[in-house]
Amino acid sequence: MQAGNAVSGVQASGIVVPRRRIFESQRAHKKRVHWPVALFLFALVVPWVFYFGPLRISLYRIVLLVMFVPCLGMWMAGKAGRIRIADVALLLYSFWCTVSLFVLHGWELSVQSSGIVFIETMGPYLLARCYIRDADDFYNAIQLLFRIVVLLLPFSIFELVSGQNISRELFAMILPTLTEAMPPRMGLTRVQSVFDHPILFGVFTGSILALVHLVLGYKRDVFRRSFMTAIVAATSMLSVSSGPVTALVAQLFLLFWNGLLGTIKYRWKLLIGLIASLSLAIELVANQSLLDIVVTYFLFDPGSYWFRKIIWLYGSASALNHPLFGTGLGEWERPEWMASSIDNFWLFHAVRYGLPAAFLMLLAFFSNFWAVSFKKGLDGKLGEYRTGFLITMTAFFVVAWTVHFWDATYVLFMFLMGSGVWMLDVKPKERAASEMQSV
Repeated sequence: MQAGNAVSGVQASGIVVPRRRIFESQRAHKKRVHWPVALFLFALVVPWVFYFGPLRISLYRIVLLVMFVPCLGMWMAGKAGRIRIADVALLLYSFWCTVSLFVLHGWELSVQSSGIVFIETMGPYLLARCYIRDADDFYNAIQLLFRIVVLLLPFSIFELVSGQNISRELFAMILPTLTEAMPPRMGLTRVQSVFDHPILFGVFTGSILALVHLVLGYKRDVFRRSFMTAIVAATSMLSVSSGPVTALVAQLFLLFWNGLLGTIKYRWKLLIGLIASLSLAIELVANQSLLDIVVTYFLFDPGSYWFRKIIWLYGSASALNHPLFGTGLGEWERPEWMASSIDNFWLFHAVRYGLPAAFLMLLAFFSNFWAVSFKKGLDGKLGEYRTGFLITMTAFFVVAWTVHFWDATYVLFMFLMGSGVWMLDVKPKERAASEMQSV
């Protein structure tokens, strides 16, 4: 095929196919979401709980167990593209968690916990690496997540108004679920829907805001794009939790900045410089950090932030006291009046499994983040997809300092972390095809 044929048509054996028919054929054969991805994403919002001896099994864990060996084989065979630093870092993270638990608790006690860590970390990540390999796969996954959020919305509104978690009750009519009602905040019911905690509901539903705006909203009119974005934001805010709201605000601000200065090449470096300068000025003038001021005046419960600062103080001390293997499943050093939960995702790994585990998790996150950030030669459509992915990862990074991810929200985070790696394998031919499909 000659370069000029992309404009006038494709000539093969003397037959000229008009350009219009090429695009109609491409739309007619657009890929559908891969069934393992669809099954996994739907399983995330099914709160059924099974017990196999002492082992707690949920539906998404069954999906990950079934798909793990096939995905591992595809990854090792090169069907997920090149092996990346993040791939190896997450494998080493899972291995180190196993070593830590074995050293502290012995084989019999550690095998169950280490197996869950391995499956919930590598399982969703490899699933994304293997089955999200191009722009269509990426779009389809985000579209399905958005539809799940839309499906949860009416049940969540009913829960907010009535205080009755009807979505979980409907599932409980078939198989058992774990139910733990949360006290209201400011007189409002904190919606937790099918999740274990309102924070998890808020983070799960709100994490895709930037992706919905830039991926599903690409080339769509302003009203439709804004309406879809508003649905995601409104659903997440029903959790009445500061963490999810922080993630929403971060995404909305970054989307606004990107839209305002989209034509400026160095807009992100400019933003980093402005934030650093503003933080320094506030430190010098007000003797407070920018974060302290935001928390004091804008969050639902400023007291929870100060408690998280205490968690950081004692948690970091515990990590330094047990730097190699952490405290494992045992208690970490803290005052008797403090709860055992660690509301800091990045700190959690250091406290429980040691500093090497925290380093490897951060390495996996930033190696993918920076590699995608500096990927050159992406066309306009893929550039928007990349921006949506990076804003989502930024929101996860920020909110992870105030909450811990577990169960469905953790595996969604790992899945989304792996969902953007395909961009690193984009070739010039694929960029040209992407441009043709977007016309």
